[in-house]
Amino acid sequence: MSEACLSVTMFITLGGSAAAHHSFSMFDFNKPTEVEGTVQEFRYTNPHTTLLLRVKGKEGGTATWNLEGMGPSSLERSGWTRRTLKPGDQIKVTIWPLTAGGTGGVWYPQWIYFRDGRAVTGGK
Repeated sequence: MSEACLSVTMFITLGGSAAAHHSFSMFDFNKPTEVEGTVQEFRYTNPHTTLLLRVKGKEGGTATWNLEGMGPSSLERSGWTRRTLKPGDQIKVTIWPLTAGGTGGVWYPQWIYFRDGRAVTGGK
């Protein structure tokens, strides 16, 4: 009986934090935005990958955009590896920006292309 209670308690405690972690309410899914820039770093880590992208601003300066992606296991099903994007790669990506503004957002693999128009897929 005590093992069952412990299991239920752990499920409720950990289940709530796991669900909260996967909230995407911080992103504005009504404003898809295309950004173009140079890959500074591609972090192939759990629970989400991160793409740091150097983007030129309208005034000529550059800013680093911090873009959150799917987890490695999800990307691997699409043929991605930790070497799919490398520093210096020139890409265009449709993102959904942070609702609070700023240089951040979320991206998905089907909306990311090399600057020459080739789709970014696994093995590149």
